[in-house]
Amino acid sequence: MTIEQQLQQRGGDRCELCGGGGEQLQLHAVAPRAADSADHCALLCAHCQAELDGPQDHNHWRCLNDSMWSPVPAVQVLAWRTLKKLSGEVWARDLLDMLYLEPEVQQWAEDGLAAEEDDSEPTFDSNGTRLQAGDAVTLIKDLEVKGAGFTAKRGTLVKNISLTNNPEHIEGKVNGVQIVLVAKFLKKA
Repeated sequence: MTIEQQLQQRGGDRCELCGGGGEQLQLHAVAPRAADSADHCALLCAHCQAELDGPQDHNHWRCLNDSMWSPVPAVQVLAWRTLKKLSGEVWARDLLDMLYLEPEVQQWAEDGLAAEEDDSEPTFDSNGTRLQAGDAVTLIKDLEVKGAGFTAKRGTLVKNISLTNNPEHIEGKVNGVQIVLVAKFLKKA
């Protein structure tokens, strides 16, 4: 039996992340592992496959509420990585907080995410410390928030930041509002 046939049997001919069927299902090797075993792969629909690199359809990923509990380590790794990328969303952070992975599966998930993040230019705070998604930062000066009608005060703690495509900016919540902040006005908490 081929790896793809094993995956189709394991997933019941459905996407192992969203549960969708009927679409063209594709074998996806979960990095940094090779597609040499069904244990290192997942069967994904075209939509999930396209969204893995940079989730755009955030509501689609609410399906991870179910798939993150899969007994299949490769599916758990993909769910954890996707939730980590969506950590700017409250519901995704809540799911990530609930998700428990065995230590070796957690290491697999982190290794692959680190390899993906190494391709991008790093983001540094005002002291030259590298910032990562999920870090907490403190504002080092008062910042007027355009369009929101308030000023973010110096010393304000911003938890669970998200990195952006621009290494000079991060995203975080201040006063319950998701805003973009300039990294040079922040220090890692």
